[in-house]
Amino acid sequence: MAAVTNTFESVKATILSAHESTTSVEKVNFYNSWAENYDQDMAVLDYRAPSLAANSISSHFSSDREAAVVLDVACGTGLVAKQMKRHGFGHFMGIDGSEAMLKLARESGLYQDLKQFLLGEGPLPVQWGLFDVVVIVGALSVGQVPVGVVRKLCESTKPGGYICMTTRSNRDNVEYKAALERELKQMEDEGLWTCVEVTEVEDWERAVSQHEDGYIAGAVYLYKKLKL
Repeated sequence: MAAVTNTFESVKATILSAHESTTSVEKVNFYNSWAENYDQDMAVLDYRAPSLAANSISSHFSSDREAAVVLDVACGTGLVAKQMKRHGFGHFMGIDGSEAMLKLARESGLYQDLKQFLLGEGPLPVQWGLFDVVVIVGALSVGQVPVGVVRKLCESTKPGGYICMTTRSNRDNVEYKAALERELKQMEDEGLWTCVEVTEVEDWERAVSQHEDGYIAGAVYLYKKLKL
């Protein structure tokens, strides 16, 4: 039944309706209601961010992947863990604000641990300095989570570990992306991490805003935490 309703126009309408959610409770309710159709809708959007992030991490990670502990922040249904599994990673912990999304992530069998948590509301509910890789895909954009969350990601990572982040480069997200990049650079200046690579991608996903057609662009940022 879901496959019949998952046209590009219906997916576009769903995503645009998310912009009407302003409070944390409204956002969580939106994602709870979207969870069952989320994976199919992302396929309709040709959403490439999870595979692009996994590719970036894989191209630089040289330690034992099966033993590596990955923190998947804003994990949703598990699209990122699914891609990283293909690259040989096998130990995942996930955090997301939506219990309905977490239910599907749990059913995927990919995660050893999952926690319900709203990003931006205090420290992450994990042990600091524990993770070999911390990844956040999709949540760093306007109307989602504050830019300052990236400091929490760095705190959660082992010295020498990797932090991978993505954001969109479309018109609606220009100011957020600029603020994000200022924060990433500020943290580098503070000696917290070093930039490994930034990958700008033209065909990130299909455009859904009223003033854009075709595909929008996006970016993958990979940083390495310094051994202080």
